[in-house]
Amino acid sequence: MKESRTHQKGPRPVGRVHPDTPARHAHRTPAPTGAPRSSAAGPAPKRRSSRRRGGSPYAAAAEPRLTSLPTGRRAYVETREWLLARHGPVCAYCQRRGDAEEITLDHVTPRRGQTAYDRRDNLVLACSSCNAAKKDTPILAFLLGRRERAASLLRYGLHLSPMLLDLARQVAGPEAAARAERLADPDYPYAD
Repeated sequence: MKESRTHQKGPRPVGRVHPDTPARHAHRTPAPTGAPRSSAAGPAPKRRSSRRRGGSPYAAAAEPRLTSLPTGRRAYVETREWLLARHGPVCAYCQRRGDAEEITLDHVTPRRGQTAYDRRDNLVLACSSCNAAKKDTPILAFLLGRRERAASLLRYGLHLSPMLLDLARQVAGPEAAARAERLADPDYPYAD
């Protein structure tokens, strides 16, 4: 007569899976051949250390990770100089020309304390009135307030991220987007 086994509460022996075990426990691998079998109660499972090991990409780094360009004060100055050399002191939202000393650098996607948005592909030149009007307003709401801002942003913001450019194209419409891209081309001979 065959003896029936009943499962006892507690840890199961390591390396063996009983045929009646539910599928959720089927991931256990059988013990290697020749390995000693554990007792019925089995050894207590080894606890994992909660301490992190070195080399993890999620471990706190000594230095902050840099975005595509450094985000220090010098990087802002370089980006501002680069934009001034490329477009002159022109507001990317209203196309108003101003003094190079008075034009400001604006985050297209508001920062709100996040350094990830301090990249060159999120910065444009803006006059002080547009910068003050925009504040921390999301770019979509700001562009929808006056759709000509989107066309202007396409003309003076070709360096922006593809997501921002697509958004501006959708708000400006196909005709205004095509005109802004023509005018942004330095080889385009006709100024409208």
